[in-house]
Formats: sequence, structure tokens, C-alpha cells
Amino acid sequence: MPDTKIPFTSILGMKVNHTSYDHATGLIGAWAQQRLSRYVCIGTVCQVMEAYDSPQFQGVMNGADLVTPDGMPLVWGLRLLGQKAASRVYGPDLTPLVLKMAEARGLKVGFYGGSPEALDRLLLFVAARFPRLQVVYSYSPPFRPLTEEEDLAVVESIRHSGASILFLGLSSPKQDAWMASHMHDVQAVMIGVGAAFDFLSGSKPQAPRWMMQAGLEWLFRLITEPARLWKRYLKNNPRFVLFFGMQILGHMACQAGWPNGARKV
Repeated sequence: MPDTKIPFTSILGMKVNHTSYDHATGLIGAWAQQRLSRYVCIGTVCQVMEAYDSPQFQGVMNGADLVTPDGMPLVWGLRLLGQKAASRVYGPDLTPLVLKMAEARGLKVGFYGGSPEALDRLLLFVAARFPRLQVVYSYSPPFRPLTEEEDLAVVESIRHSGASILFLGLSSPKQDAWMASHMHDVQAVMIGVGAAFDFLSGSKPQAPRWMMQAGLEWLFRLITEPARLWKRYLKNNPRFVLFFGMQILGHMACQAGWPNGARKV
């Protein structure tokens, strides 16, 4: 069961924890030193809408030990729902912080996901920036689903490596479902950082910081990868604005004490 002591707010039925870079890094380090099986999801609008559409995936996200607000829309959502100090915890920025912490504490790490080329470039980046870090596992799985035998072999390899922190770059919702289904089989803190593998390795460009701060990162990614992302953003972004707007109205009504103000969206 996830740690219920970490405060959270529900956005369209999906929990988003109240956290920060320091807080998240500290939690991950403490769990890793205890060799606990935990999983951390980096929350986005797409995950919120996937959870809204799928009770099964909502269970995956709400079962996570930590869900960070990766995108600015979720940060703004937390603030509108009363968490005025909410701040972004972005996967590609969290990853180097966790790697630095792991290097300092002598924790072993692994990487699972990404294309072979991106993973090789990521490992070069990590070796150059964190020369004392113990990278004990890396694997780029095929894009097809693994057979049961292949999956068991992956789990055994991770276990045998001794990694206490495992970064996943499979993209969402695949990586989130993988982490949830491998709880207790993988004795490590699993962190689904998605596109961080591509961004940190230089395989794909990141949006300028001003676009991130303005909540326009999705637009930059759509421009750079239109064929892959247009359906995702066309389906999810307008619905999020509509449904979350309804949640905000309900929250305001509840705060004002209006009848039926607490009705769930």
C-alpha cells in the first residue's frame, strides 16, 4: 500500500502528492537505502485523463507511493484547489537530482527502457556527469510486449544486479502499469521518468524553459513529434480543461457552502 502520510490532492480522481524536488529526492533515497519496493509516477495531464477514462489505470496511479506534479497544468490545478505552495517536479530535472543523491550515498541504480541508441547515449551522459555512480543494470526492451519468460528474466536480472533505484523510460501509461505489476518482485524504488531518457541523452530536444513555465511544453512536443502525439493531445487537453473546470467550480461551490457544491465530477 502507498504511504498515506504523504499529503495529496485529487485531480479528476487521480491523486497528485504535495511534494518538491528536495522532498521527492529524500523519500526516494530513504526507501532505496531500506531496499524497499516502491514506485514513483511523474504525473501529467495525459495520465490524469487516462485515469479518468480507466478505473484500472486510476488504481495504478492512486496505488503509487508518490505521484509528482510534472506538468504546470497540474501545479496550477493544485494551487486552485488550495495548495498555494505547489511546485513542479519534472522528471528530466528530478532524474539528475536522484542520480546525484545515489552517487553520494553509494546507492546502485539501473535503467530500463528507451531505444538502444538513446540508452547508450544516456549512459554516456550519466558516466560523464556522475563518475562515481554505480550503474549496475541497463536494458532496452523490445517495443512488443515481453513474453512471460522474458519478463521473468528481466526481473531476475534487476534483482541480481543489486540496483536499489530503477529508472524507467517506457512512456506512460506503459511504464506506470509495469511498475504497479512488478511491485514486490523488484526490490527497488522504481521511477517512471518517461521522456527523460531521450531528453537527458540529447536524443530529443526539450522545450525552452519559458514554454515549460507557461504550460506550453505540450505544444513544443507536438511541433517536434506531430505524428506520434497529435491524437494524445487532441483527445486529452480540451477534455482536461473542461472537466477540471467543472471540478474547480464544484470546489468553489463547496468552499462557499452552496448546495450540492461537493458533487464529484
